[in-house]
Amino acid sequence: MKNRPIYTAKIEPFIDKPIVKVITGIRRSGKSGLLQLLQQHLKDRGVMENQIVYLNYESLRWSSYRTYDTLYAYVDGIRPKDARCYLFIDEIQEVAEWERAVNSMMVDWDVDIYITGSNSRLLSSELATYLAGRYVEFLVHPLSYKEFLYFHGYKNLEGGDRIDRFDQYMRQGGFPMFHLYDYNDEEIYRAVRDIYASVLLRDTVQRYSIRNIEMLERLVHFLFDNIGNTFSASSIIRYLKSQGRSLDSETLYNYLQALESSFVINKVKRYDIKGKELLKTNEKYYVSDLSLIYSVRGYTPELIAGMLENLVYLELRRNGYEVYTGWMGSAEVDFVARKGDEVVYLQVTNNMESDGTRERELRPLMTIKDNHPKYIVVGNPMVAGNIDGVRCVYIGDFLLEMENNTLN
Repeated sequence: MKNRPIYTAKIEPFIDKPIVKVITGIRRSGKSGLLQLLQQHLKDRGVMENQIVYLNYESLRWSSYRTYDTLYAYVDGIRPKDARCYLFIDEIQEVAEWERAVNSMMVDWDVDIYITGSNSRLLSSELATYLAGRYVEFLVHPLSYKEFLYFHGYKNLEGGDRIDRFDQYMRQGGFPMFHLYDYNDEEIYRAVRDIYASVLLRDTVQRYSIRNIEMLERLVHFLFDNIGNTFSASSIIRYLKSQGRSLDSETLYNYLQALESSFVINKVKRYDIKGKELLKTNEKYYVSDLSLIYSVRGYTPELIAGMLENLVYLELRRNGYEVYTGWMGSAEVDFVARKGDEVVYLQVTNNMESDGTRERELRPLMTIKDNHPKYIVVGNPMVAGNIDGVRCVYIGDFLLEMENNTLN
């Protein structure tokens, strides 16, 4: 196991509190590994082995306990009766009406509960009904750039290594299992295609009874080809019509919501910086991991700018920011990131070599008259410095500074 302190540190304050710890994220993002880390952490604190009960519903071992009453009865039969039970249940959405069992366990026993799931809407709706105010959710992403370097043992990056390691991270993505062993790009993409198929079929199609799988896949391909672009529902419908496919707006929104709930995509709303309000149209979408795009659509240079944006978006989310696309009149700011009273404005571009690119990236930021930090995150490691109070920083450095909390 490799430690993931960005998540264990968030969960630590809730250990032994009368509140269910809900760990969500796309399949293979590392939720199961995090449960193992938490169990080891409890043992290091003096919790005995017999106090820990662990069920993983990806294993057939637990196929006889897939209803709320059989789950409750099984755990009741093996839990310690003279000490606190620490209960870990992986992929709990595989249990019918699981929330009834969890609610009863919280009422009946001395228990500390940790559950994982791969469908955010399924978990949130059921938890809100039975455990309102008694659960806290932690979203687990695939590896950050810093975690990727740690998993591979890369240290003291200089010169060409600094560029090569970031390029490797962008190509291979962050699903943890592929960075514990030596895989090449094609081996990773082949395996990620299986993850994609599992997420699409089990967590999207089956969960939401989607009948037109071919239409859903066309929508996914459109979203993957337009990472970082703003578009409306009507523009998607027009595109599908040009492909000889018809889809009404209600079904489209249902498909998009299902993909979001399965953590395939992430929606980013527009924010009017001057008017300080959210706008209702023309969102952006980003994927949970870049390897999903490569495995499904292959590599195309035209997508690089959007992929860099995608990495910045994910890093902001990992570090607790609410993220929006900013608008100042007709000018777009790639990201407005908020955390408490903290606000950060960011532009993301592959290079700043031409005067036109420099002016295009700077102009929206310079129209913002408040004193919050402003950044241009660049794919070229040779570009760094400060332009009229706007800091330009190489994306590899930016991602590490974000997680090290050293942005200035």
